[in-house]
Amino acid sequence: MKDSNEPLWDGSTNHSKLSVIAHLFTNKSDHGLSEAGYDKIIEWAINILPEGNRLKENFYAGKSMMKPLDLEYQNIAMCPNFCMIYYLENAELIEYMTCVHFRYKPRIDMEKTLVAYKTLRYFPITPIL
Repeated sequence: MKDSNEPLWDGSTNHSKLSVIAHLFTNKSDHGLSEAGYDKIIEWAINILPEGNRLKENFYAGKSMMKPLDLEYQNIAMCPNFCMIYYLENAELIEYMTCVHFRYKPRIDMEKTLVAYKTLRYFPITPIL
């Protein structure tokens, strides 16, 4: 939590280290940015920020800064056509009820883990508050 009070660079009053990383992670998620794309944006940002800035140098460094916040989430499988989610009474289904699309991607090796076509990450707000 000390990163939330530490300015991005000496003299910065608008942004803390944590606020910038959180904003970058939000944009990465909202726009489907790859880790390599995120790293390129960080590389560019470090070059335009003042000397001595405290911006984390890549995705993994930023992720390690966010890890102590321990934002728990629940993965919920959902239809790639956005017609339903597998939650509560539908959690055990393997085929979507409305569009009859399969829940999981086909597997070549039957020992591998089942992977849903699309996943929703649900962040319960109660533990955060």
